Parts: sequence; structure tokens; C-alpha cells
Amino acid sequence: MALIGESLRGRRVLVTQSLDFMGPALCAAFVEHGAEVVADEQPLDAPDAAEAAVARATAGGRPLDVLIANLAIPAPSTPATAVTDEEWRTVFAHLVDPLPRLVRAVLPAMLERGSGKIVVMGSAAALRGMRRSSTYSAARGAQIAYVRAVGTEVAAQGVQINLIAQNFVDNATYFPPEVQALPAFQERLRREVPMQRLGTPQEDAALAVFLASDECCFMTGQSVPFSGGWAT
Repeated sequence: MALIGESLRGRRVLVTQSLDFMGPALCAAFVEHGAEVVADEQPLDAPDAAEAAVARATAGGRPLDVLIANLAIPAPSTPATAVTDEEWRTVFAHLVDPLPRLVRAVLPAMLERGSGKIVVMGSAAALRGMRRSSTYSAARGAQIAYVRAVGTEVAAQGVQINLIAQNFVDNATYFPPEVQALPAFQERLRREVPMQRLGTPQEDAALAVFLASDECCFMTGQSVPFSGGWAT
């Protein structure tokens, strides 16, 4: 059997919001496995941004083999009674609306070829209740529902879409160094996370590599918890 990720050699992979959330680690991991990585840095909240990102990635007629939908926005910590329509719309515009736009842009070619991988970098906030996170958790939950439905729809046609439902993974968007240094945060890790540490970006990216590889072809519509046991 080939090494995990060996099948990615020469494959074209689009990583969205490549400077945010898990973007840097994802780009490094796929390059390490020999993929041709298109790192798109642009936010995708504008209605035409997702389609434009895919167009840039497929310029010259080279199709995408893998889409890594890495979508992020700083998570609000607003009590449910104080969430405004503007906050709700803003979070969904960054985390939810781009996902079907990206999929609509890449899926027809994948279905025509009978192969393709889509991995969504999601959040375990959708799997476990958290105070003052109703907007963010709802948006991440919508991603999970979308992946479940589309994954089922396209499974028989050779395309797989899965989601990593992560939390407590070292990244500058949600756990910057100044947060990690707080004694209260360190105590929270010991109290809430069975592994009692943050996951490394490399560990997270390795899971994305597996889900995007030919070594993983019997999973679709799945949301895989990756949170050190915080959500299972």
C-alpha cells in the first residue's frame, strides 16, 4: 500500500483563506506531499468571490482535484439576547454562504471526471454547547448539515466531501499566543480537554491530507471531531 498522501503528488489543490485559520499549515502539508497548491488569500464573503477564487485556481484549463474550504472569521462572544441581525449576517456571510458557492464552482468538473475531494475545515463548536457562541456555532452547524447532504448526494459519482470539526488546535485566528499564555486558558485546557493540550497545526493538516487522498475513499458526508476529546 502506498504511503498516506502519496496519491496527492501532482494533484492541484485549492486552499481558501490561505493566510487565516489553518491555511498556512494546510498549504505546507500539501506541498510536502507533492501537491500543486493554489493558495488563495482572499476573503470569500462577497457573492462573486468564491467563483473568482476557483477561476483563478483553474486558469489555463487545469482542473482542481481537491478543494480545501478553509473559512474563518473571529468568533463573536455575544450573549444570545444581544445578537444583532448584522452579527448574524456577517458570520454567515463568511462561514456559510461561501461554501455552496465554492462547491457549485468545482463540483461539475469533478462529477464529469468521476473523482474529486472536498474537505471543509469546520468547528467542533457545532457539536457541543458553548456559552456566548450562538452565532458562530450555528454557522459551523450549517456547514456540517451541508456537508452531510452533499456528501450523500455525490457519493456514488466518485466525489467525497467531508469536514473536520476541530477545536483547541493551535492557530492564530482562534488561539493566538496572547490567549495561550493566559493562566485561565491553560486551566481551561486542563479542565475541558482530555488531552490537556492544544493540537498542533501539523496534526490537523495531516488529517486533511488523509481525507483528500486516494487512501480515503470510503468516507463521505462525515464530520470528524478533532478536539483532543473535547467533542466526540
